Amino acid sequence: MTRALHAEWTKLRTVPGPLWLLLGAVAATVALSAGAASVVRCTSAGCGGDLTGVSLVGVRLGQAPVAVLAVLVITGEYGSGMIRTTLTAVPRRAAVLAAKAVILTGAVAVTGTVAVLGSLLAGRAILPGAGGDLTDGAVAGPVLHLVLIALLGLGIATAVRDSATGIGIVLGLLYVVPLLSLAVGDPHWQRVLRRIAPMSAGLGPPLSPWAGLGATAGWAAAALLAGGLLLCGRDA
Repeated sequence: MTRALHAEWTKLRTVPGPLWLLLGAVAATVALSAGAASVVRCTSAGCGGDLTGVSLVGVRLGQAPVAVLAVLVITGEYGSGMIRTTLTAVPRRAAVLAAKAVILTGAVAVTGTVAVLGSLLAGRAILPGAGGDLTDGAVAGPVLHLVLIALLGLGIATAVRDSATGIGIVLGLLYVVPLLSLAVGDPHWQRVLRRIAPMSAGLGPPLSPWAGLGATAGWAAAALLAGGLLLCGRDA
């Protein structure tokens, strides 16, 4: 396992693509959050509303580069044929997937923390008198959400083994399913779609924050399990 972890860390830090995607996640998160905060109108009585939520709205955009990175972590190897070398060096396929998940989790956790803290600081700077309303305790939830989205993307990509297909499925789950809920006339099915979509569940309403993260964790676990079973049960 140690050899697999070292190999995955080497791949992640020596290829320029992952770094740019991680930087893109930070930039997208902070930029959208700052933009959202800048349109909030404050009065002498205060700004009102959920200022923490406004300052973290950028996570909804920042998760896209994270999802793309997670997909490319494994499909890039299938596209180049390097997966055969990886599986020859580490024959235990479950260990390969576990190592990728661990390294990806660490990279996204660090990136997510920077992005979320940057968004909160931008909110405090832009929204006058909001320093007491924006809580640093809000960091853990969005960072965990980003990590779970990355693991979801890794699991799906392991199952489909194609970059375009994997990216399309993950981004569809994140952005298309919530939009479909708006087109459904039945309120019951609207609620169902909003509850099961990874982005809707993990970033707040209609579920409580931790219940939503639990739903997103279920998506990630199911995807990793399916991907792991397919990885171990078929040829490279």
